[in-house]
Amino acid sequence: MKKYDKLVKNAVGRMVPAIINGEKHVPFMGVGKYKPTGNKYGPPIASCSDYPDDGNKVIDSLREALIKAGIKDGMTLSTHHHFRNGDLIANQVFDIAADMGVKNLRWFPSASFPCHEHIIPYLEDGTINRIEGSMNGALGKFCSLGKMDGLGVLRSHGGRYQAVQDGEVKIDIAIIAAPTADPFGNANGVNGPAACGLLGFALADSQYADKVIVVTDNLVPFPAIPWQIHGNYVDYVVKVDKVGIPEKIISGTTQITKSPDRLLIAELTAQFCEQTGLIYDGFSYQAGAGGTALSIGNYFGDILRKNNWKARFIRAGSNKYPVEMLEEGLVEYILDGQTFDLEGVRSMRENPNHVWTSPFTSYNYHGKGNFASMVDVVVLGATEVDINFNANVVTHSDGYLLHGIGGWQNTLFGKTTILPVPLFRDRIPVIRDEVTTICAPGEMIDVIVTERGIAINPLRQDLIAKAKETNLPIKTIEQLKQEAEEICGVPDKPKLSDEIVAVIKWVDGTVIDSVYRVIED
Repeated sequence: MKKYDKLVKNAVGRMVPAIINGEKHVPFMGVGKYKPTGNKYGPPIASCSDYPDDGNKVIDSLREALIKAGIKDGMTLSTHHHFRNGDLIANQVFDIAADMGVKNLRWFPSASFPCHEHIIPYLEDGTINRIEGSMNGALGKFCSLGKMDGLGVLRSHGGRYQAVQDGEVKIDIAIIAAPTADPFGNANGVNGPAACGLLGFALADSQYADKVIVVTDNLVPFPAIPWQIHGNYVDYVVKVDKVGIPEKIISGTTQITKSPDRLLIAELTAQFCEQTGLIYDGFSYQAGAGGTALSIGNYFGDILRKNNWKARFIRAGSNKYPVEMLEEGLVEYILDGQTFDLEGVRSMRENPNHVWTSPFTSYNYHGKGNFASMVDVVVLGATEVDINFNANVVTHSDGYLLHGIGGWQNTLFGKTTILPVPLFRDRIPVIRDEVTTICAPGEMIDVIVTERGIAINPLRQDLIAKAKETNLPIKTIEQLKQEAEEICGVPDKPKLSDEIVAVIKWVDGTVIDSVYRVIED
């Protein structure tokens, strides 16, 4: 099977394959242009006569469950990432598969983390053919150097749900690690010694996979309440000693940045939002868990207190900072997609207004609307931006694939999207003539905030007009690029071959860009 074939130029001028790992795919046609027809994918019909009347689906071991689920060559196995770098189950799955001699598997994680470097030998020996999910750290480098047998496919969180729902990816066996479950398969992430918050990224897996295995270290009598995964979707339940390390679910620093430049970026972002009227009583926002984003959230809190305002909701991955805002009464709801620290887990368990969501409700582009477009202010990071406001989050300027998309693409549909980024990192300018990899077309990015000025997309004449009435350092993106190059010099282009090692999907399942093999020095 060829990795890819039939290169075509898509709507953003990038050459992308129309055949990927032997399957047909649609090149990016433009935002909102691709509207599929047909019906959602339907998993096999099951019969209660094949399941125990007492509801006890417990199997002695993960190995036995995989055998009963029919594991064989060429299957697609899925896992979720709510344990983040504390995941203990995905590696065990492939240990078992390799020991059984199973080959050519497609791993379909909702994300991967450094702990999954463990599976590189299985990519090398053919146990795993390819990863269709984020590839961070060592896995990203492995793919970037062209070492993976199949072509990598990166999707957003919503794009992953869309791919399963639409039948683009058929999951043969879903393995769902759960901090708490009952023998019937009902499961949640808010209780148990390895509580991680919620299990929303495993929702599509439970609904559409042929076979579903729930793995838990906290087996409780029926019913496990609340149930975030319904046992009616589950085939087998496995009790293990430990499913995850809760201390390692933490993402990034989850601490306010202490960098003077980053603090200035955060302050300028908040000032821009306040002075252009983006913040108001009842507004909503989404921000990440990095140090700069947390600082911006703190500044937003100060603005709300000063004006005696309240945010209607924060769309989150949550951590202690939005939780503090919820418990102080500065925000009415947290609509949470994943928890980034243990305070977020506690709040989700205790606060009825800390609501768990899923990629279906929040991000799935092939649904009857989603939450993303209702968010007033979206604050995101990026590895690169170019003078046309195209943005990159998956590769660095050296071409290495070192980040996943996450929900980044999906959140761009908010009313105003702001990228607070440093003008340069490690003396490499962030603003380029052309980004290495397009993850979003420029029309989706409204504002770039740096420590040396703010650039507004010319498409947002409304914001440009409002900004003219302020004392904020408004510049063109070309001016910001020039300033960076005066300090750092013009950066070299990455050394890339013409061999494609992965593709980037847009939220509608179309192919927006290709990732090329890095030529090592």
